Amino acid sequence: MVWWAKALKNLISSQENERLDLFRIFPALRRFLAGRLHYALLRTANDVFFVLILLSGFFGPDDPHRNVIVFLCWGLLWPGIVLSWFFIGRMWCGLCPFPGLGIFLQKKGLTFSWKIPHSLKKYGVHVSVFFFALIIWAEIVAGLEHWPLGTAWLTMAIVMGSAIMAVFFPGQAWCCYLCPLGRISGAAATLSITEFRPDHEKCRGCETFACKRGKDGIEGCPVYIGAVGAQNNLHCLVCGHCLSLCHRDSPQLLIRNPYSELIRNKGRYITCSYIVPFLIGSQLARFFRGEEVYGRIMTFLDVSDTVTFSLLLVLFFLGTIGMIRLGARMFGITEDPIFGKFSPMVPILIPMAFTGELVYRMAFFAEGIGDLIPTFGRQFSIPFLEYLSFSIPDFPIQVMSALFMLNGTIAGCYILWRFCLEDFEGMISLGGFIGINLLICLLMICYILVIF
Repeated sequence: MVWWAKALKNLISSQENERLDLFRIFPALRRFLAGRLHYALLRTANDVFFVLILLSGFFGPDDPHRNVIVFLCWGLLWPGIVLSWFFIGRMWCGLCPFPGLGIFLQKKGLTFSWKIPHSLKKYGVHVSVFFFALIIWAEIVAGLEHWPLGTAWLTMAIVMGSAIMAVFFPGQAWCCYLCPLGRISGAAATLSITEFRPDHEKCRGCETFACKRGKDGIEGCPVYIGAVGAQNNLHCLVCGHCLSLCHRDSPQLLIRNPYSELIRNKGRYITCSYIVPFLIGSQLARFFRGEEVYGRIMTFLDVSDTVTFSLLLVLFFLGTIGMIRLGARMFGITEDPIFGKFSPMVPILIPMAFTGELVYRMAFFAEGIGDLIPTFGRQFSIPFLEYLSFSIPDFPIQVMSALFMLNGTIAGCYILWRFCLEDFEGMISLGGFIGINLLICLLMICYILVIF
C-alpha cells in the first residue's frame, strides 16, 4: 500500500494497528528535527522576532493603525498556533521563544536546579488555567489586540515568568507546569492528526533512558518525560530533543485518527476538564460582545464594558458547566472500575471548543490582514504602501465559520457514537444518547447565532 493511502486509512480508521510513521516515510524530517543546529536556528529566529515585537511595542507608536505588532501577535502568530494544533500538536511549544531567556541563564550556570516540588506538580494546572483565563479576560477588557504596549507587557510577563522558573528549577518547568499557552496547546493537541510516541519494543531493555536524562553532556528532555514517557499529546513538545539522544531509534511521528486519544482517555485529563468549559464560555461571550444587543444590555445595566463582559463571561462559563453536568447525567456513567472517574462530555465537546477558538481567531485575521501592509507603511513612513490595502467580505468568513462549527459538532457526535459502540456498549440509554446529541446541536446553534 502506498504511503498516502495508508495515511488516509490511519486518519479515518478507528483501529490503531499498522500505524504510518512519518519519520520512516520522510527520513529528512527526522534528520531535520534531530539536528540541534536546525533547532537552534529556528529558536534564534523566533527569539529575534520576539525581540522586535517587544521593541515595537515598548518604543513604537501606540496607535494600532501605525504599529504592526498587534496584528503580528493577535492576527498572524496566534491564529497560526491555533491552526497548528490540529496537525502537529504542541510542536510550536518546542520552538517557542518564551523560555529563551531562561535557557540562556541555565547555560550560564545561573540556576539552582532545585527538585520540582510536589505542590507545583499537583496545583500547576490550576494556576496555568487561571493565567489563561486572565489573558483571555485582559485581551478583551484591556483591548490587548489593539494595544501595542499592552501586548508587549504581556509578552514580557510570560518571558520573565519562564526565566524565573528556569533560575530555580532545571529544564523548562514553566512550560511543563505553569505556561497558560502551553496548557491550552496541550489540551488542543489531543485533537492532532499526529502523535510523537516511542516504539516500546525498541525501548524494552534500555538502561540509560538518555532521552529523558540526557547523556555525554547533552541535557535530557526539557519537560522531563523523554520519548519513553510520551504517552499522550498533553505534555510532549515534539521538539525532537530526544531524537539525537536515543541510540535505539525508538521515537516515531505517527499519523492517527484525530479523535482516537479523546476516545481512549474518555475525559480523564484534568487539564481538558478545566479548559474546555472556560474556552467555550469565553468564546460565546467574545462572539456575543460583537452583537448589537450587547450594547443594549450594557445600557440597561448601566455598567461599563468591563463589568458587562465579565458578567457574561461568568454566565456563559457556568452555563457550559451546567451543560457538561447535564450531559454526564444523561450519559449515566462517570466512573469505571478500571480507570476510575472520568467526564464523558469533555472529550465530546473538545472538537467544538478548539474549532470555536480557530473560528474566533480566523475572524480577527480576516478583519485585519488587508491593513497589515498599509500599517507597516504608516509605521515606517512608506506612504505608497497605503495603496495595497484590501478587505475580505464577511459572508465567506461566516460561511467557513459555520462549516467549521458543523464539523466540530459532527466530531462530537462521532465520539459519543464510538463510546456507545465500544467501551460503553449497551450501557447508555437511547434517551440519553438522543439527549446528548440534542445538547451538542444546541451548542452549535448558540455558536451560529453569535457568529452571525
